[in-house]
Amino acid sequence: MIWRTLLAAALTGVVMTLAIRAHESEPPAGRECVAVGSWLDPATGETLATDALIASLARRPVVLLGEAHDAAEHHRWQLHTLAALHGRKPDMVIGFESFPRRVQPELDRWVNGELDAKAFLEAVDWPTIWGFDPALYMPLFHFARQNRVPMIALNVERDFVSRVRDEGWSAIPVDERRGLSDPVPAAPAYRESLANIYLFEQSHAQDPHAQDPAAPTDPQAATDPHAAEEAEEEGDAPGEPDVASVLETEDFARFVEAQLTWDRAMAEALATAREAHPGALVVGIMGRGHVEYRHGVAHQLADLGIPEAAALLPVDQEATCDALPSDLADAVFVVEPAGRLVAVAPPKARLGILIATTEDGVRVAQVIEGSVAEATGIAVEDIVVSAAGFPVAEVGELIEIVQRQAPGTWLPLVVRRDDEEIELLAKFPQSFETPE
Repeated sequence: MIWRTLLAAALTGVVMTLAIRAHESEPPAGRECVAVGSWLDPATGETLATDALIASLARRPVVLLGEAHDAAEHHRWQLHTLAALHGRKPDMVIGFESFPRRVQPELDRWVNGELDAKAFLEAVDWPTIWGFDPALYMPLFHFARQNRVPMIALNVERDFVSRVRDEGWSAIPVDERRGLSDPVPAAPAYRESLANIYLFEQSHAQDPHAQDPAAPTDPQAATDPHAAEEAEEEGDAPGEPDVASVLETEDFARFVEAQLTWDRAMAEALATAREAHPGALVVGIMGRGHVEYRHGVAHQLADLGIPEAAALLPVDQEATCDALPSDLADAVFVVEPAGRLVAVAPPKARLGILIATTEDGVRVAQVIEGSVAEATGIAVEDIVVSAAGFPVAEVGELIEIVQRQAPGTWLPLVVRRDDEEIELLAKFPQSFETPE
């Protein structure tokens, strides 16, 4: 079922939703966009003095810093905010959504100076657990290491969340819930927000780029409910079912439970870090969808006895040309739009398959018509055993190998089909198209 793979790759931390629309038009008469580099209070629309704000935040028990996972400017903002908070409160712990709890020993070794950067990324198996460009996150990791600030793994394994998505929270025995307590139910507004995401992803489940190992990811486009609205306006998204009908379905209920599992897991890890380091400022680095409107992790933290957690977000300058939602966050920081800062990445090789990691290995769930994979003879249900002579056991390993291929090259593959291993040779075109 394609949805299982979409959940693991798009809803994790890939990035949830930006619930404010960037305005490309001119600002309303009499109102100017807020200057880049400003802190803003969404509730009042007033700019905030940085020194006073940071001093106030340093007195909070927990501070959540939201991000779009692939936005370099968001990570720069996180680094600068960490540094400012650390200047006020050196007793600090930093938790990261990107790490499942099983790699906690490797985080400790990194902070203690026992691993270099390459060995650290290999030890945590970065391509498999997260997959975004590590260069976006390494400055944050180096900050923790340089200042000997403990790093905490906040996440649970994707397969567990996928199980919640498939079976439902109540169907999983208590002793198999990875130590998590029952999440507090989602607020109605959170459910409606998730319903928009659910509808959008359902309508785009057959997008050939959705799980192609070498397709570029655009997490906001994959999960922004406004993107769904725009698609419907253009006639690309079905008008039915609507949000109201989705809210009552069992499948959507499990979808929400999966998201709450992530929220609860990260909230409990932050709360545990606070208990282990009394008096420390605990900072959470996570996708903005877990932070916006205090619906996600902050909601679960309040249930765990920490209602004072601060929710902070970066927002593109265009979004400030009109009033922001008053309850979007405790404070937002105005950044330049990514389009002004990021060059278009060169196109990379794509096989043209939808894949998933299973107990048997990397399974082909779909072969895209007209793709390199189709021309090669790759078939649905094939298990990819090796690529370029290297064994393949995880999706991330295949992604890394495919993306290294240059135009016009040949890629040897071995697949297992009906208990027989078959050697194939994938030929890539002389040039790769730049994704639109």
